[in-house]
Amino acid sequence: MSVKSQKIGYLPDEVPSLGKLLLYALQQVIVMFPATITVALITGFQVSTTIFASGLATLCFILITKRRIPLYYGSSFAYLSAVSSMAMAEGSAEQIAAWQATGILPPELISKAQFGIIMSGFVSIAAGLIVKRFGAEKVEKFLPASITGSVSMVIGLTLAGSAMNDFLGIGSSINGLDVTQGSAVATAWLCVGIITFLSTCIYSRYLKGLLSQLPLLLGVLTGCVCAALIYFVGGINLFRSVPAEALAASSFRLGDGSFFALPAFTFPRFSAQALIGIMPIAIATIPESTAHIYQLDIYINDVAREKGKGRYDMVSLLGDNLVGDGLCDMVSGIVGGPAGTNYGENISTMAITRVFSVPVLAVASIIAMVVSCFTPLIKVIYGIPLAVIGGIEVYCFGAIAAQGIAILIDKGVSMFDSKNIAVIALVCIIGLGGQYAFGGTIPFFSLNVPCVAGAAIAGILLNLILTLGDKAKA
Repeated sequence: MSVKSQKIGYLPDEVPSLGKLLLYALQQVIVMFPATITVALITGFQVSTTIFASGLATLCFILITKRRIPLYYGSSFAYLSAVSSMAMAEGSAEQIAAWQATGILPPELISKAQFGIIMSGFVSIAAGLIVKRFGAEKVEKFLPASITGSVSMVIGLTLAGSAMNDFLGIGSSINGLDVTQGSAVATAWLCVGIITFLSTCIYSRYLKGLLSQLPLLLGVLTGCVCAALIYFVGGINLFRSVPAEALAASSFRLGDGSFFALPAFTFPRFSAQALIGIMPIAIATIPESTAHIYQLDIYINDVAREKGKGRYDMVSLLGDNLVGDGLCDMVSGIVGGPAGTNYGENISTMAITRVFSVPVLAVASIIAMVVSCFTPLIKVIYGIPLAVIGGIEVYCFGAIAAQGIAILIDKGVSMFDSKNIAVIALVCIIGLGGQYAFGGTIPFFSLNVPCVAGAAIAGILLNLILTLGDKAKA
């Protein structure tokens, strides 16, 4: 048998065997879960609805793009401040009090946010149609690798704070126990996070064959086993439980809902505040989505070369990807889920495992929708210790930033070119500075601009200004 035929990996049009298919799909669900659920918890959207929307939108994306692009759609952090600001502006005192007490937005406010989310889809669709009409080369003039690569780095690094908060847990409360620095609970929390992270790294580095393609799933299982041992030996319970409010608004329940409960679906409602505040944020996801296509192009063709297959021109599908992104926002918005984008975490998983099979993501989307309906499964996923999720986040969020560097290297971005340095510098400073100095939103002419959106827009404008200088010289 030749060496090429022994290479492990699956290209977008390849289908693993049934057992592998299910394991790979389950891993993709686990990877998307932390960030997607975090967005729901922060914004107050129903968790079950958010999971269902991510699965439904991903399935729609796969069909819209004719099963050619292996991407998973999940909730976007870029919209957090926009949704929260809209809720504060539109909500009554009673609605705001209910939101703060339960952590879940009243249905009336979710409906208004849905309108802005649906309208944001038109922004991505318009960008995609422009790409399809004039070609990706035209877009590269506005979104060169110096922007897409640096935005990808910023996306990963702005999530570093969330990863470390979950990894350490200092200041958190679990099962009535406060996680204070130096306490036994904090020590147990840190041990679980470290073991999850290290085991995931070791699995990805040293395991062979099928197991080498499941490092994240195995890392989560190892972290949960560690947390269970700590509970049985030391009596410290790091596992979580489902809040009662998470199931209270289910649209349909069998019996008391302890086994089956459909997510709470709401209908969009017109809101000028949501239109103005939420719709423009889609601009931030366009460079992000573009960066993801470049990442896929790099990693998929690396596997294709090793397997002796022809080139997969993923960059040529950029327009379809953006149109699919916009339609996914609409699908998610219609059922009551947050706005989103295709996920760097899932791309990281595919890059690590070398499994880029579109059928795997289709099965993952179905699993996500099933999970959202069956209460016992929701409780199991809710029960994963936050320390375990933190260990996985450290690994995946860092990989997103590393893949941004890979784009810069692969596209040959010169770090001695003054224009490239200026653009990258501005994107990084605005993106990271806005995150750590202002908590993710930058005060700009009395507006609160999400740092990733601000970094992307500023990078695009500066690149255009400096490109005009190039044209003048020519």
